[in-house]
Amino acid sequence: MPPTATAGVLFRLIYAAYAWFVLLFVAIPVAVCFLLLPGLERRRAVARWGAGTVFRMIGSPVRIRGEPLSAGDAAVVVSNHQSYLDGIILTAVLPPQYTFLIKREMVQVPLAGFVLSRLGSEFVDRSDASQRHRSARRLVQAAKERKALAVFPEGTFDAAPGLKPFHTGAFRAAWLGGVSIVPVVITGARAKLPSDCWTPRPGPLWVEFCPRLATGDYPDPTALMRAARGAILDRLDEPDLDDGSLIDDGRTVDGGPIEDGGPVEGETDPAEALD
Repeated sequence: MPPTATAGVLFRLIYAAYAWFVLLFVAIPVAVCFLLLPGLERRRAVARWGAGTVFRMIGSPVRIRGEPLSAGDAAVVVSNHQSYLDGIILTAVLPPQYTFLIKREMVQVPLAGFVLSRLGSEFVDRSDASQRHRSARRLVQAAKERKALAVFPEGTFDAAPGLKPFHTGAFRAAWLGGVSIVPVVITGARAKLPSDCWTPRPGPLWVEFCPRLATGDYPDPTALMRAARGAILDRLDEPDLDDGSLIDDGRTVDGGPIEDGGPVEGETDPAEALD
C-alpha cells in the first residue's frame, strides 16, 4: 500500500475513534439528564443540544438551507433516509416539540429504546393487523391534534444511493388531519456513516427545508406524497429508485398496512377511514 494510502486509512481510523469518543462523552451526561430531568420538552431540548454538540465537535456541524421550522410551528416533516445518523441530524435542527415515528423493534435495543422512550417517540407496531390498525389510528389522531411529527417515509436505507418509494401512512395522516407537510432533504449522512460500516468518516452534513405543502391543495394522500417526494428528489443528488410500483394504496403507516377497506376521498372522520 502506498504511503499516502496508508496515511489516509490511518487518518480515517483516528477520526472514527475520535467521533465515537465524542459521542460517548456527550451521550453519557445527556442520558443522565434523560433519566432525571422532568418534562418532555426539557429532555428534547437537551437532546437537541447534545446532537448539535456532537456534530460540531467532530467537525461536521449541520448546515441548513431553506427556512427552518420555528418553535410552535406544527407540521409533518418527511425526510429522505440515508444513515443511522438521520434521526440525530433532525434532532439537531428541529424544534423540541417534534415527535419521531420509530419502528417498535427499536424498543428492544437497550440504550436506544430508553432514549427514544424518554424523548416521547411514537412507536409503530407492525407485528399484526390489530397492532397496525391501532398505530394508524394514533398517527391520524396525532395529526388531527396538530402535533408536530417527523417521519422517514422510505422506511429503511442502505449503502446504495437513491430515493426509495415512499410509504403513504404519514401523508394520509397529514391529509386527514389537515396538517401541512414539510419535505426535508438530508445530504452527507450516507457518506459519513454508511449502513454497512461503523467507522464514521469526515465530511459535511446538510439539511434543506423545502417549501411547505398545504394538504388542502391536493385531492388525496397519494398526490400529496408524490409532491413531497418530487420536492426531495429535485434537491437530492441521488437517483430515483421508484420503479413504478409506488406504495400508494393508502394503507401504510411507516411501512405497515392500514386495514381501512377503501379510499379516503370525501371521508370526514379519521377513525372511520381506518375501519
